[in-house]
Amino acid sequence: MSSISDFVDLGQPMFWLSAASICFNPTFWNTAARSEYHNKTITKLFGGNSLYGCYALAVTIFTLGIVRDSIYERALRSQPTHPLLLGPVPEALAIALFASGNVLVLSSMYALGVTGTYLGDYFGILMDEMVTGFPFNVCSAPMYYGSTLSFLGSALWFGKPAGVILTGLVFLVYKVALTYEDPFTAGIYAERERKEKAEGKKAR
Repeated sequence: MSSISDFVDLGQPMFWLSAASICFNPTFWNTAARSEYHNKTITKLFGGNSLYGCYALAVTIFTLGIVRDSIYERALRSQPTHPLLLGPVPEALAIALFASGNVLVLSSMYALGVTGTYLGDYFGILMDEMVTGFPFNVCSAPMYYGSTLSFLGSALWFGKPAGVILTGLVFLVYKVALTYEDPFTAGIYAERERKEKAEGKKAR
């Protein structure tokens, strides 16, 4: 009788390195963004230019994402396959998941722009109004859910149960991140609204 150890090699260092990078990235950008919001840490590094600071954080987050994805792929290649995840049906499902995931991610980036995608609101660069069209009318966090779908698609494409486990970790980490990010971001926009109302009353 097969056991999980036959299809998931927990002794592979790349598996744990992949898990660590998956956990690290959202932790890093949330920590950096909150430090910026409260102390202008990144803006100060760029001579008080918040836009440059936001772009620098964007490049850093994007680069970390590439590193994470590269580690994930290497981790998958060193793991055993499972027969149920091999064949034309899993491959077709993998393509569909990867394609739909990338559509969610890329359309989200297009709708939000660079500063909207990469935490510009923590730098005081706020959007005029909330984006409610596609893909935000499909799910509330299309970048996170799209990324999760892409991870799962890759796991199925390679036929690796370890990839499915790591995808579960991706989903969990993003869900935890959203419990911090959503209320904090909502608070930023609520504060702007309060200030605008106060200024409107003064103008009268």
